[in-house]
Amino acid sequence: MKSKNTLPHPIEVTLDERDGRYLRKAIFWSHAGGRRGNRPFGAVIVSAEGEVLAEGYCNSTETGDVTGHAEVTAIRALASRRPGREVMAGATLYSSAEPCVMCAGAIFWANIGRVVFGIDAERLRLFRGDRGDQRDAELSCRDVFAASPHPIECIGPALIGEASAAHEGAWKE
Repeated sequence: MKSKNTLPHPIEVTLDERDGRYLRKAIFWSHAGGRRGNRPFGAVIVSAEGEVLAEGYCNSTETGDVTGHAEVTAIRALASRRPGREVMAGATLYSSAEPCVMCAGAIFWANIGRVVFGIDAERLRLFRGDRGDQRDAELSCRDVFAASPHPIECIGPALIGEASAAHEGAWKE
């Protein structure tokens, strides 16, 4: 089932220098997580002032925690510092891939006001293939964000080629 609000293979957006720099940092973490035997996803949370608040990669394989997605890992790392809702509302979460439904929910609950992502879920599904253990809920993060009572800006897909590189050969084993 395809989400009503997503088009097959959404058009890549162009980022400014700042967004490109931090999305590439999230992509770096996707490669780092993949090298550790995890699924290749990375995330970085940046304040409105440009301070990196938290970073993370998917660690679900090494921890056994199915909620150990990159976005959730970064949000958990930041939560321990108790940054305050105002800081979070001004923050941007950069994700190497479009956040899944669970991660979109965590972004909502964390009060993060902006998301920039790399590869979109439609393209990511091509890497995953048809195996049942690699499927996801086919609901766009935009659908989750649209249900939020507070605005969550969502930008992506962007840097698709760079974000896709970590997924080459990572899914069909």
